[in-house]
Formats: sequence, C-alpha cells, structure tokens
Amino acid sequence: ETGVTAMYLCREMDAGDMIDVAKTPIGPDETAGQLLDRLAVLGADLLSKTLSNVERGEAKGIPQDSAKATYAPMLDKTMCAIDWTKTAQQIHNQVRGLHPWPVATAELAGTKFKIHATAIVDGKGEAGKILGLTKTGLQVACGEGAIEIRQLQAEGGKRMAAPDYFRGHPLED
Repeated sequence: ETGVTAMYLCREMDAGDMIDVAKTPIGPDETAGQLLDRLAVLGADLLSKTLSNVERGEAKGIPQDSAKATYAPMLDKTMCAIDWTKTAQQIHNQVRGLHPWPVATAELAGTKFKIHATAIVDGKGEAGKILGLTKTGLQVACGEGAIEIRQLQAEGGKRMAAPDYFRGHPLED
C-alpha cells in the first residue's frame, strides 16, 4: 500500500509532525503513472479535510518515527535496463515502477525496446530466452518464472502491442 500525508513543515526533509494520512492499495498491474493519478485525487481530498481541521483548530500533530524512515532514490535512466536474471515479479515491478518515465528497456532479437506493459506468466528457461509469441504478447524467461511483454516500443517507433509489432517483424528461429 501507499498513500499521502498532510504534515507540518520543519527544517528537516519530510520529518514534520503528521496531521493526517490517507492510504490506498497498489494494484498488482498498476503503473507508477496510474498510481500518481489516483494519489493526486486522494491528496486533494486529504488537503481539503486537513485545511478544515486546521481552521477549526483540530489539526493535532503526530510525531513521525524516524527509525521507520526509508530513502527513495530519484528515478533515472540507469534504472531502465531489464536484468533477465531477476525474478518475473521483480521485472514486472520494474516495468510498472518506471512507467511512464523513464520506462524499462530491453534488447530482444537484436533490437532495443522500451517495455511499457508486462504480465507474469507460467514458463521457465534460460534467463532472457524468448519462449514464444502468443496472441497477447512475447514471453521471456526470467531468473525465476517468465513474463509476457504486452506493449513495447522499438527505437524510433510507436508504442504498440507486442504481437502487432512481431507480425511485421518476425522473430528469427
């Protein structure tokens, strides 16, 4: 789960007393961009509620537990390349977490692609080996399990469904 927090400002970054919190589950296939859109609405509702509480003098501060603080690095393009030795779940999460920017990348059949959407599927094989093309995507073996690439974008091309791309660019046997 994730959420938004209304908090009092202080000198340290993200260390002020919390006024209120709104939590939400993260969908198993939800991208960072989709989640951001939902958090914006959740945050607007929380802000409205918080301002009303501040106006009434009912906005009590709850100290944060600094022992539970974690560091989240800024996203950058060095995080994009897919490491096929990772598990299918880790790769699926990488694709979701880097979308819509900077977008996960991979080289498949000698072509560089941005990977926009994946699904975890049954399958196994040598990490990075293309297992096959289905009606819904291109299946690739991971270090554990397999993923199906559902949407991709070749360099200089448009984002499209993987089966559509490979109909025009057949895989070599």
